[in-house]
Amino acid sequence: MLKINRQQKRKKKITIIVVLLLLICTGTAITLLCKANNKKQAVKTFKPKHSNTSRMNNRESIIPRSTSENQSGGQYTPWTAKRTDGTKIAYLTFDDGPSVNTEKILKILNQNSIKASFFLIGKNAENYSNLVREEFADGEVVGNHTYSHQLNYKEGPSIFVNDINKCEEVLKSILGQNYNLKLVRFPGGSFGPKLVPFRDAVTKSGYRFIDWNDEIGDADGYNLPVTTLLNNLKKYTTQNTVVILMHDAGAKTTTVQALPQIIQYLKSKGYGFDTLQ
Repeated sequence: MLKINRQQKRKKKITIIVVLLLLICTGTAITLLCKANNKKQAVKTFKPKHSNTSRMNNRESIIPRSTSENQSGGQYTPWTAKRTDGTKIAYLTFDDGPSVNTEKILKILNQNSIKASFFLIGKNAENYSNLVREEFADGEVVGNHTYSHQLNYKEGPSIFVNDINKCEEVLKSILGQNYNLKLVRFPGGSFGPKLVPFRDAVTKSGYRFIDWNDEIGDADGYNLPVTTLLNNLKKYTTQNTVVILMHDAGAKTTTVQALPQIIQYLKSKGYGFDTLQ
């Protein structure tokens, strides 16, 4: 009898252990399954989204591999003009304005007796029409950088030209109907064979367009250190005629901080300054 009781107790213990092991295994399996589902859901939920702005920024980190890249009918390339007198010219250009930084940029330019070229986004010009007039009255060149800057070149050449025309109308409404520069900078530049139809459409519509052959790299991120911007300038300033890409956007505060040093560096290398015509 005593032996039977011991066997029953032993079987009971084994049963309890088996049940506990099953519960533990089941719980572990459920936990792993939940984690897998959560991870899958997280990947789905937090999949990076690439905005038009980031795409444009990536394009604006490009400098043509040669001075003849993409040249076509309406393209304006001052750096290809042959100079025999050894003159060195720098064209300072600012995209994306007007912004809260515009007056600071104009002040620095005036302190150095320099004029620059500004490519304005139409909707920004509407919001800061007083700054557009100030730039123009100050002798700066005012160019067209489309109305919306949201285009990613999937919409087609006609829509792109319409956006340029809309910006042109805004600039005329602010500066007067005599304003007729018709000089455009494509958002992200006009680089690449895919943009040939866009370049052709812009040219047929009576516009000229210009890219750049020098930059400070302020499209690579927000508030990049001044030293980084200056190092980029020193790296890319290799020709006697340079069209330097910079940005007049509200977030580009270090571009404003770097501008006096940019000007001084170019002067130290023998550059004079001019505006695009």
